[in-house]
Order: sequence, then C-alpha cells, then structure tokens
Amino acid sequence: MSREDARAADAVDTEPRNEGASDSLVVFREVVLSRGERRVLDGLSFSVGRSEALVLVGRSGAGKTSVLRLVNRLLEPDAGEVRVEGRPTGAWDPIELRRRTGYVLQGIGLFPHYTVARNVALVPALLGWAEERIEARVRELLERVGLPPDEYAQRYPASLSGGQRQRVGVARALAADPPLLLCDEPFGALDPITRRELQEEFRSLSRGLGKTLLFVTHDVREALALGDRIGVLEDGRLVFEGPPDAFRNSDHPLVRAFVG
Repeated sequence: MSREDARAADAVDTEPRNEGASDSLVVFREVVLSRGERRVLDGLSFSVGRSEALVLVGRSGAGKTSVLRLVNRLLEPDAGEVRVEGRPTGAWDPIELRRRTGYVLQGIGLFPHYTVARNVALVPALLGWAEERIEARVRELLERVGLPPDEYAQRYPASLSGGQRQRVGVARALAADPPLLLCDEPFGALDPITRRELQEEFRSLSRGLGKTLLFVTHDVREALALGDRIGVLEDGRLVFEGPPDAFRNSDHPLVRAFVG
C-alpha cells in the first residue's frame, strides 16, 4: 500500500459510527459550530457506544472542549445535530441533561466552603435523594476513589492535595450515577506520578461501573491508557478515529506527529 493509500485508509467516514444503533449513547451528526468568523467545528460526525471510552486529542484550538460543551448544552450547534441517549440535546431540559452527565474538569471546581462530603453530595441533594441514601453514596464513592470517609468526609478542599481534590471531583461526577462522563483534561495539572496513578484508578473505576466516557486530553500516553478508541481533531474535523493499535500504526501525518 502506498503512503497516499494508507492516508486515505485512515480518513474518517463522514457518517457517525453506528449512528442508529441502540448502543450509541452520544452521536454527533455533521455538527457545525462557529464563533464569529471562525469555524470551531466543521461537519463533525462520530458516535460513542454505551460503556465505551472515546478520547479526543488535538492541538489547542482544535475544538475538543467545544465538543464536551455541546454534549451538555453549554453550547448549541449552528448546524447538524448532537444526540444523547437517543434524543437531540435541544429536546432535553438542560438541567436534566447536566444531571445525567458527570463533568470532570482540570480546575475541579469544588466549592471551598463545602466539606468534601457536601461537595460529593451536591447533585444527589439537588435530585431530592433521601439523606440516608446520600450519606451511603458519599461514603461508597469516597472509598472507591481512595479517600476513607472517616478521614476525609468532613475536611475542606483547602486542606487537600491537588490529587486528593481531583479524586473528590471524580467522586462528585459519579455521585448521581450518570451514564456518561465528560472529562476535560482532568489530570493535566498534576505531577507525573500522581497523574499516572489517577489514570490507572480512573480507568479501573469507570470501566468497573460501566460508564460511557468522552475524554479530552493533550497527552497521547493518557489517550492510549484510557481510550477504547482515539479521535484526532484538527481545525474542527475528525481526521482520525480508531483503536489504540490503529492510532500507533497510522500513517496520517498529524497522528504520526502525536505518536512521535
């Protein structure tokens, strides 16, 4: 196969993968998003299956974070359609949609005047869960993320390390048992050792709970560690999409640059 043929083989089909299949939790169909004169996303199409992890990589400004914001209606597409659980995002009440979606950020966004327990309990409390159920869920999740509740539940974020705060952020995202997790560079500010530990724990946790994962990162090693599939964004288009082995062996010039 020639180099040109190999590049063509790597090109992403314009139709979303398994677009109509019942196992697709998130579907983008020819999505266009602009900011002023700049087109952020340009006919973007892909899907994410239930319990699947899709990791998006790309240069700064490629449109990765905009993809996440479209999923939970922090942004609306100019054209095309985004569907979550089979419904267009425009048909969802935005608050209901966001409560069905866990969001894990690099900045974490914990409330500094809330205890760890109250931060984790935020969405279940908004959903009207019984106090006993909330307390049990908080304890369960703190145990799962490696923060024993008897030691950490009544502490405040300022008393925690960066890695511990990030663990609280993950627990909060999981608290209401959402089917979908959106992750925007969640481990990017951590030191390499803590980051690697959290990557391994997060992979085990999300897969063990059967969560669908849409994860954004600049770190190719992180993408390879966490993704069932890897997508590469460039100028608002998906120029590659495939499993980690195909990513490693792709002849697409941008993928080669990332791998190199």
